[in-house]
Amino acid sequence: MTISRRLLLSLPAALALAPRAALAQAAIGTTRALTGRASLTRAGTSADLHQSDPLMEGDEIATMAASTAALELFTATRITLGPETRFTLDRFTADLGGVVSIGGAMVFDRPEDLPKLDLTVQGAFARIGVRGTRFFCGPSKGVYGIFVARGRVEVAAGGETRRLGPGEGVDIARPGAAPGAVAPWKAPRIAAAFALVGLRP
Repeated sequence: MTISRRLLLSLPAALALAPRAALAQAAIGTTRALTGRASLTRAGTSADLHQSDPLMEGDEIATMAASTAALELFTATRITLGPETRFTLDRFTADLGGVVSIGGAMVFDRPEDLPKLDLTVQGAFARIGVRGTRFFCGPSKGVYGIFVARGRVEVAAGGETRRLGPGEGVDIARPGAAPGAVAPWKAPRIAAAFALVGLRP
């Protein structure tokens, strides 16, 4: 069964009550997996998130305690959310990019053989410029950490910018603070960061 057919067959009843204009949008992604509970808010209407639910521009996903959600944005861009995380698809176009907002822990993963995205990840701690990569952002060792496993990102916060490559991370002590020095992360910290969203490095 094709992805588009699965999406049509899996629309939950609660979202079927959403305004007609919201349903008229084309899906830009899907919910690949869910552990625990999460909600999906669309056009002011909230419902429980389920595996295979379609995702549309403007959607906000919120995971509950001890819960994770694995999302896929077309094509093949995977985003895994940790517990008590809010994620909003402000604007996204497949193979071009856009803007998403995050509050909590996330791993972003896009295969290297796909076209580079021009994506901005907005959060309370930093703005992260993405060009197609695999990276973590979220709580780590008592601060907000950003770590690049593959590719490159640009982190802007507190009026300063840091550029991170593979194996490098940066810490931000609080919202509004500048990033610390770019430094390699050790294996235990990397493992703990990815485990926060239910993944391995």
